[in-house]
Amino acid sequence: MARYTGPKRRLSRREGIALFAKDAKHLEKKGAIPPGQHGVGRRRRISEYGLQLREKQKAKRIYGILERQFKKYFNEASKVKGATGLVLLQTLETRLDNVVYRLGFTKSRAGARQLVSHGHITVDGKKVTIPSFRVHKEQTIAISDNLRDNTQIKTSLEETSTLPEWLERKATIGKVLRIPDRDEMEQVINEQFIVEYYSR
Repeated sequence: MARYTGPKRRLSRREGIALFAKDAKHLEKKGAIPPGQHGVGRRRRISEYGLQLREKQKAKRIYGILERQFKKYFNEASKVKGATGLVLLQTLETRLDNVVYRLGFTKSRAGARQLVSHGHITVDGKKVTIPSFRVHKEQTIAISDNLRDNTQIKTSLEETSTLPEWLERKATIGKVLRIPDRDEMEQVINEQFIVEYYSR
């Protein structure tokens, strides 16, 4: 199971937004200065290709996916009838680790990925340890019995007061009501740039 293990704040500075919850204060302090020794220098005008690349990188980093898998998702989305960019985002949003995060079981997608891979999440009553598992309409996602009293999970549940309308949750059991619409997904991503990047 491949994943990025390097410094995360560096990624947020590169994209100019807080990709991870704890990075907001750090960005306020550092500003929009990119990482590296030349980050404080004069910024060049970004080309059209550069904009497309940055958007693709941003989406990958938000969802914690590496290039090979992300491109696979794009190729699959391009074969589905409908807007490729929308289908791609729906694919990313319905990954099990993202759904666990959206349900408020944990405060970050990285934490959700860990819950899944450590066997603490069930889908329709069966343990699933694959973060990229695709969750479908009407499926139920729950915390395993041995982790329901975990302090961190309880705190996260208490702090998550509102859920996306495509999900519902009762205690430590969540349900996918439907596939999310575009306005219910990440607003900082311009999926059209990603489509243009891979369509070159």
